[in-house]
Amino acid sequence: MAKAKPKGDLRILVTNDDGIHAPGIASLIRIANKISKDVWIVAPEEEHSGAGHSLSLANPIRLRQLNARKFAVRGTPTDCVLMGIRHIMKDRAPDLVLSGINRGQNIADDVTYSGTIAAAMEGTQLGVPSIALSQAFGFGGGSQVKWATGEHFAPGIIKKLVAAGWPTDVLININFPDVVHTAVKGVEVTVQGKRDQSLVRVEERIDARNNPYYWLGFERIPSNPPKGTDLRAIYDGYISVSPLHMNLTHGRTRAALVAALGKS
Repeated sequence: MAKAKPKGDLRILVTNDDGIHAPGIASLIRIANKISKDVWIVAPEEEHSGAGHSLSLANPIRLRQLNARKFAVRGTPTDCVLMGIRHIMKDRAPDLVLSGINRGQNIADDVTYSGTIAAAMEGTQLGVPSIALSQAFGFGGGSQVKWATGEHFAPGIIKKLVAAGWPTDVLININFPDVVHTAVKGVEVTVQGKRDQSLVRVEERIDARNNPYYWLGFERIPSNPPKGTDLRAIYDGYISVSPLHMNLTHGRTRAALVAALGKS
């Protein structure tokens, strides 16, 4: 198992996909400050939810320094991690990348769309242990995001993860349930679930010029996922911790295709 190897104080790079001014990144900065005094922030100028693992290639990246260790990037979450590790912190790379805290869960199929997850993917690809953190909401009633739940539990979980270590081609995905911290039932190590795609919604509206436009989203109706999945853990009030593998090759299918197609 690969472990983060701090040189002195743990050097942490904090990023997100909701933007430099989002309440979730303010929450994550407070969490990081409980773990280390060497915390750097590199995050998008604007929200990039659903950006996935996109990289800015056709446009230049603009960088704005807000203070000695805080930078805003006109680009994607992936751009931010690249700029943080390869440019801003090139004298000494971070020991850990923390991405989030996302406003809303990143579970099941969400991980393929999420800019929060993508930032952790980029950190992993660049050789830095990376963790994505998200706060579920809309399941427990009310519209208030319960940032205090993540702030209460995240420092201890992150410290345990760093001490245990994990493989270099794996990132960690943490999701906090939509309950106050006193109602959390525990921590579950889970597998990625599968969302009920019947909940996908395409909402059509008409603008002032009588032209149609559309909003995409998911209905916030709990499905009935199996035990052991990230979905079930969140529904049941547990913190979900999922190790996600960067190698997307499906071994059994590859073996079957070799048998069917032969070796060239």
